[in-house]
Amino acid sequence: DDLVDLELITKDDLYPIPEFDAAKVDYGAVLNYKNGLFKKAFQTFHHTPNKFLLEEFDDFCLENKKWLSDYAVFMACKDAHEGKSWQEWDDEMTTPTAKVRLAFETEYKEQIKYYKFIQFLFFREWMKLKKYANEKGIQIIGDIPIYVAFDSADSWAHPELFQFDEECQPVAVAGCPPDAFSATGQLWGNPLYRWDYHKKTGFSWWMKRIRFSFELYDMVRVDHFRGFDQYYAIPFGETTAIHGAWEDGPGIAIFEKIKEVFGKVNIIAEDLGFLTPSVLKLLEDTGFPGMKVLEF
Repeated sequence: DDLVDLELITKDDLYPIPEFDAAKVDYGAVLNYKNGLFKKAFQTFHHTPNKFLLEEFDDFCLENKKWLSDYAVFMACKDAHEGKSWQEWDDEMTTPTAKVRLAFETEYKEQIKYYKFIQFLFFREWMKLKKYANEKGIQIIGDIPIYVAFDSADSWAHPELFQFDEECQPVAVAGCPPDAFSATGQLWGNPLYRWDYHKKTGFSWWMKRIRFSFELYDMVRVDHFRGFDQYYAIPFGETTAIHGAWEDGPGIAIFEKIKEVFGKVNIIAEDLGFLTPSVLKLLEDTGFPGMKVLEF
């Protein structure tokens, strides 16, 4: 409806609407339907007489350039490689030089712009929703996941942040050890951080994530707080989480940096799971409120 109001598609473009099962979501059908509408909207946007919308898009791209460019290039490149993970790309775009990346960006200019356009639409809608909620006296709590996916723009564009070898393969991956819920533990598979590198850069990448989270939400829940004290590292290639080991995380240093950069912050620590005395001490030192599960 919002796209119709913006005159990027017509009401007729919305039809035929697929028959959806009221009891469950068929994500494939939803994706196909919505992607078709997004592509029509993008084509109209190219020729829109709406100068205000074009200026808004340009402003959005400029303000979000630091993450948006990597993301849009990454997604266009995934499309060019039939959706494969970046580790399976069999060309120079796996670890591109500036020259190679520039050539790709020139050739796939429209596809890259399309992904920026989709992000523009999403954030436009999200900020409208947040403004509406805030005007009603409602604050939004948002999550900042501790890890990113291996097949992500972050791990592709910034391999130096992660525990990768020379071939950009993970040395170890994230998870949690065997416990009462799972005899073989949980093998999440996310790449782990080079915390020593992050510390040297003043946790720069993390500060950008935190800053952006506070643009999106009023209060931020820091996921897997336990992992900042110690994280569980599982050798890459393992099929279960049995043979992992606990390694030291950044500890209080990252939270001291957050307070130095942002001052007093509305952060909630996700302090669930098996908590050691050192995790409890870290929580106390940060001064952040934790979480209690009322019903399990």
